[in-house]
Amino acid sequence: MADLAPLLRAAEERLTALGVEEARLDLLYLAERAFGITLSRLRRADGVSVPQSAIADFQALVDRRATREPVQRILGDWEFWGLTLALGPETLIPRADTETLVEAVLKRRAERHRPWRILDLGTGTGAIVLALLSEYPQAFGVGVDLSPDAAAVALHNARSLGLADRASFLAGSWADALAGPFDIIVSNPPYIPDADIAALAPEVARFEPWRALAGGVDGLDPYRHLAQALPLLLSQGGLVGFEHGADQGPAVATLLRAAGFRDVVTLCDLGGRDRVALGTHPG
Repeated sequence: MADLAPLLRAAEERLTALGVEEARLDLLYLAERAFGITLSRLRRADGVSVPQSAIADFQALVDRRATREPVQRILGDWEFWGLTLALGPETLIPRADTETLVEAVLKRRAERHRPWRILDLGTGTGAIVLALLSEYPQAFGVGVDLSPDAAAVALHNARSLGLADRASFLAGSWADALAGPFDIIVSNPPYIPDADIAALAPEVARFEPWRALAGGVDGLDPYRHLAQALPLLLSQGGLVGFEHGADQGPAVATLLRAAGFRDVVTLCDLGGRDRVALGTHPG
């Protein structure tokens, strides 16, 4: 057996010197996976001993993090809305900011037992639609992603969560192959201006799928397309919800209003940044 605390200190010094933010927390996740010790116990590492045989596995995970590979991709899964979701090379890592969109939909459509018809465009891991299905037990959801690999990951997640009987996942370009109507349409589309991607943190620029980030010259191309296309897919009074960048709230709201949506609002994430646009289709 070996003392864990010195291993963590040495690894933290290494990662911090390489510019890794929140290195300590990342290491706790990696240690949890390598040693099978709960995160709550690892937070008090003094006095914790680990098998010598597992140290090499831990160091291999640290080596991957040192290349700036995100801890979520190293682990291969991540939690979103209390759900554990597998990741794939063509899926974005689910982030806490996106939970703002789920919460906003649940507040705007509070009838939990209605058989809502939900569409998630650019579904990735299926995070948004699966979170909503976990809260709406009578709802049915469709997730669409341009990447067949991403759609397959989302289907895998639906099955592992016991939601596959109320979900369908398709590979396609936005909603081009769908007719609707849907009561709720949600999307976390690509919204980074193409020229800005290379300057993002290495965890994003090097390890996230480019086409899930790139939103055109100003980052708004997907919103322009969706604002015009979605009225044909929504039921009367149907709700649309978009995640967007922190500086894009006014522009996305303007696009929704210009397309005829009513009751358009911009909501902030937990950091106080503009994050979600909601609008209602008048029918």
